[in-house]
Amino acid sequence: MPLQTLMLSFGTLLGSPHLSATARAQFDIARKNRMRVGISAISIVEIIYLIEKGRIRSEALSLLKKKLGQKKRVLEIIPMTYEIAQEVQNVPYDQVPDFPDRIIAATASYHTVPLISRDRDIQTSSVEDNMVKRKNLNHAIY
Repeated sequence: MPLQTLMLSFGTLLGSPHLSATARAQFDIARKNRMRVGISAISIVEIIYLIEKGRIRSEALSLLKKKLGQKKRVLEIIPMTYEIAQEVQNVPYDQVPDFPDRIIAATASYHTVPLISRDRDIQTSSVEDNMVKRKNLNHAIY
């Protein structure tokens, strides 16, 4: 199955109640249609970091591992590649200064998939507009 959606936030994966109605609907559509939902590998690093800092519970990583181990899973870890590293240049630093968020946005851009995010910098950036111009994509960032 081809990758259909890229999920930024581990909160999304954990069923965060803070998702917008549009983002929740997009995720539900992907789940119902058994579309592949990608998670940037850098998001796993962020989860581990936040657990170590005590900002999230350690169960977050266990839950993700469980979801990745399901027989009918839709989640897919998207590795960092040379091509994605090059794509980071197309994510403006002045708009998305957080390094992991730039990698996640670059991953979505490289794979030409919509990016669902609660991150305000990504939501207000020109990342999606640039992707549409360069790759003829017609999706929104959430």
